[in-house]
Amino acid sequence: MNRFQEDDLRDLIKEVVSSYQPEKLKWLLEQPETLEEGVFDRGILKCVFTAGGPGSGKSFVADLVFGMRNSKGASTFENASFLGNTGLKYVNSDRLFERGLNKAGISPSDLATIEQTDPAVWDAIQGASPDSIRNVAKDQLNALKAFYTSGRLGLLVDGTGRRYKKTLGQKEAMESLGYDTLMLFVDTTMEVALERNAARSRKLPEDGVRQMWQDVQDNKDAYAELFGDNFVVVDNTEFGPPEDAIVDAAMGFVTAPVGNPIGQAWIEDELEIRGVTTLEPGGPEGFRGSQQAADRIQKMRDERGKVDI
Repeated sequence: MNRFQEDDLRDLIKEVVSSYQPEKLKWLLEQPETLEEGVFDRGILKCVFTAGGPGSGKSFVADLVFGMRNSKGASTFENASFLGNTGLKYVNSDRLFERGLNKAGISPSDLATIEQTDPAVWDAIQGASPDSIRNVAKDQLNALKAFYTSGRLGLLVDGTGRRYKKTLGQKEAMESLGYDTLMLFVDTTMEVALERNAARSRKLPEDGVRQMWQDVQDNKDAYAELFGDNFVVVDNTEFGPPEDAIVDAAMGFVTAPVGNPIGQAWIEDELEIRGVTTLEPGGPEGFRGSQQAADRIQKMRDERGKVDI
């Protein structure tokens, strides 16, 4: 687990959970549901990758698609580490990086100035040292991701898609664990990306925005080929709710039965380990998740010709 041991991970999980606990409780009050984990979770073995340059609004779009924002773009609640009732968990080092900045008393809006005027502080923020704020955030992210994947929880890997080989490696790693994968590719024009970057508190240099935008665009066709039918493009040049077809495609992917044979075998093994012999609820041998999760497993079995045990 690199520099993070069990105690570090336990403390990190407590910190992340405490940051959104009021929102989670609010969610449970507004939308009562069975508390689930591992094989009983509704979002297991689904991994959604985002791609889009700075200013594309990829995180905003993902929130809209998966019900974390209303039709006007207002957030359902802040700081959550999960995506509504999909079961997907955010995997994004920026959230942990910003939390590290706040702990150090540094405003994200001051980063550009610090980079130009204070090399020592900038090195403490973005330097190669394992103790830099950026690298600590990356280690924390890796620890959380390992925790999530140990239970095969659903993931939203919120990245730019700038480096094709990196995304390819991540996709292959997730699929080797049994995950089904999808990419949400968020498009904007170069001009809009520059305008939005200029309006952000954490601005990037204009040349960097141009280069990242171009890098992502250069990978678009390759991603379309790589993900096939599970490649969804969203034009976010103008902010607004995604088309129904886009929401249906993304939500349909998340709620569909697991198709990866490795993932299917993991589900059956986990149910056996937990002593579950029926998908009906009740008793020590009954299914302990939601009806939706049970139905999805039954449909998975039906599609591959296996009857309920």
